[in-house]
Amino acid sequence: MLTALTQAVIFTGKEEIKGKALLLDNGIVKGWTEEGNIPSDFHIIQQSGRYITPGLLDLQIYGGGGQLFSDDPSSAALKNIADALVKTGITGFLPTLATNEMSVFEKAIDTVRDNPHPAVPGLHLEGPYINPVKRGAHILSCIKRPELGEVKALLERAQGAIKMMTIAPEMCSPEVIALLLANGVILSAGHSNATFSEAAEGFKRGIQTATHLFNAMSPFHHRDTGLPGAVYQSQAFASIIPDGIHVDYEALSISKKVMGERLFLITDAVEPSTGAYPHVFKGDRYTLTDGTLSGSAIRLLQGVDNCVKHAGIGLAEALRMASTYPAQVIGHPERGLITPGQPAYLTIFDGQFQACGVYIKGEFFGA
Repeated sequence: MLTALTQAVIFTGKEEIKGKALLLDNGIVKGWTEEGNIPSDFHIIQQSGRYITPGLLDLQIYGGGGQLFSDDPSSAALKNIADALVKTGITGFLPTLATNEMSVFEKAIDTVRDNPHPAVPGLHLEGPYINPVKRGAHILSCIKRPELGEVKALLERAQGAIKMMTIAPEMCSPEVIALLLANGVILSAGHSNATFSEAAEGFKRGIQTATHLFNAMSPFHHRDTGLPGAVYQSQAFASIIPDGIHVDYEALSISKKVMGERLFLITDAVEPSTGAYPHVFKGDRYTLTDGTLSGSAIRLLQGVDNCVKHAGIGLAEALRMASTYPAQVIGHPERGLITPGQPAYLTIFDGQFQACGVYIKGEFFGA
């Protein structure tokens, strides 16, 4: 189908376009043209007052639609979670599991491996190879140091389904880091008590990013700037949770000024649960039953809005933090740009930051 999306502000990931129509040819971006010059054979869909942006990507989210993936790592649950998240404006996400029994990891790996979904580039394992000192809400008894044999078995089982893994650099040998990288796993430093030197060495060995900057990591101290300082001084990316609870908006604003295009957004969002992770909704966040902060309650579009309203970040740049930069992190930069000749990965939203529909690999999904 030939489609023209009209009367919207278009953010391509590189520029802002107004007064033009975005043209799609059977789900492939054809380009844009003046709205008065739309070819007669195009079906016009008015998007009056809305915004069109490269599809939003959430690289750390634990569930959706009332379901926590670790509670039920089945194909049915994965589909229900994906369907719910797409309705919030997400075009891609990494279903994430916090530290858990290895059998839960294995079930999740099998599900993601055997049930490909256009919105699921792969799985994010947050643990179990983290530092218990900075475990946060993670299950202490499941935290461990990695053994090469176990890591090899996970990778063989996954056959590429593990897209990202959060590890503590100081807990992992150079051999383990090299093995994971050689198998295409994106490594993220997090839940770590690393000194600046330990973290910097991890980045030199190839760790590409850091997990929820400032949360569950060594502090930024003037005598040892820890993992945050190593992130600032490296070329690594870092995710950050823009809910104003996990990180103060001033810390978000400062980090953006220091890191520029290396800082990207995640929600770290969870769902109510009575399982291994008993998440309890507290009005604007989730905690464990003992009060430990355990996850956010925001949508990624809400996080973009928070960046604009509270952290002094312009809308175009906030959108890049939720689309262009995470697409670079997972090695699919085409998903973070609106480029002629590429399949359409688009998020459409209104002035209240409510999702109005998405395109995933050229296919439209309504909100």
